[in-house]
Amino acid sequence: MAATNIGMMDSAYFVGRNEILQWINSTLQLNLNKVEDTSKGAVQCQLIDSVHPGVVPMHKVNFDAKTEYDSIQNYKVLQDVFNKLKIEKHIEVNKLIKGRPLDNLEFMQWMKRYCDSVNGGSHSSSYNPVERREASKGGKDASKKAAPSAPAVVAGAVLKATPVTVSTKSALTGPRRVEVCSTAAVSSKGGSKTAKVFPLSSASTSPPLFSEEPMVPAAQVNSLKEQVIELKLSVDTLEKERDFYFAKLRDIEILCQSPGLEHYPVVMAVQRILYAADDSPAVMMQAQALVSSALQTNRQPDGKGMEEIEDESSRQRREAHKRKSLVDPEVDDAASVMISPRQRRDSCGGSEILSEMHGRLPDPEIEAV
Repeated sequence: MAATNIGMMDSAYFVGRNEILQWINSTLQLNLNKVEDTSKGAVQCQLIDSVHPGVVPMHKVNFDAKTEYDSIQNYKVLQDVFNKLKIEKHIEVNKLIKGRPLDNLEFMQWMKRYCDSVNGGSHSSSYNPVERREASKGGKDASKKAAPSAPAVVAGAVLKATPVTVSTKSALTGPRRVEVCSTAAVSSKGGSKTAKVFPLSSASTSPPLFSEEPMVPAAQVNSLKEQVIELKLSVDTLEKERDFYFAKLRDIEILCQSPGLEHYPVVMAVQRILYAADDSPAVMMQAQALVSSALQTNRQPDGKGMEEIEDESSRQRREAHKRKSLVDPEVDDAASVMISPRQRRDSCGGSEILSEMHGRLPDPEIEAV
């Protein structure tokens, strides 16, 4: 299986940090004590250079990166090499540069799996990690830190090994006791002197102070690995859920900060809940009181709210419409035929001039008589 397609359930992600550190130190001749020391990105660049010699431009790698900007530059070099080698691996730079142990451990586990998959994990015998590292910035200092310490020299004195005399006693009289006497020749300007050193004596047959740790059963190891996987999955789920709800709250906050909406009581109540420092029920009560007071101030002087006034006006319109619909148009036409012209004129509201003119005209009923 290609190293670029390994999943979280692969055995590569169950390699311990001690094994990872031992692999890095032996491959690159370094002396790292923590996995977080690889967060700068320079170690990853040289690990790729060890399996693909000459591909990584080591002169662009900075082993003395002290800021996040310098670390990001190292990861840029690493990503360019990945693209050149067609390695489909996304580097989560924002997480790695924070120096969190879990993130850096997972990435180094992937790096080990990839390096092991190239040429069976074997490195070229001609590859010199110290020489390649010196071409980069801060590489010489990193090599000096990794160099083994020199033998101790005290005030110009050179200790020489001398024969050791061992005296033992019988087991019947008491515990065996080993007495070690060594001499050291001290060379100085004034002459040579001989000093005797008497280290602490110990019993040759006494049991070790610390017993070896018992072997852990394989079933227990597998169950612990399953628990670790479950915890990782639960953490990922919780982080996604946290980011989801945080985005929702951020959208609500941006909406409440829109111009023209900041002074609305409902918006002010929502902001009070959002910006509350503690989870106290008093915050919710204050927000409800703010909304209730705003509703009371919006009522009319007679005690009726706007909704009640609108309901009353609509009810009056419906009643007027009902009264109008009760009038029958056929009955109105018949009544207009039965009334006299004078009554029709009066009902129509004629003017005074027409009334006078109509009074001067002779009545047709009188002329007929």
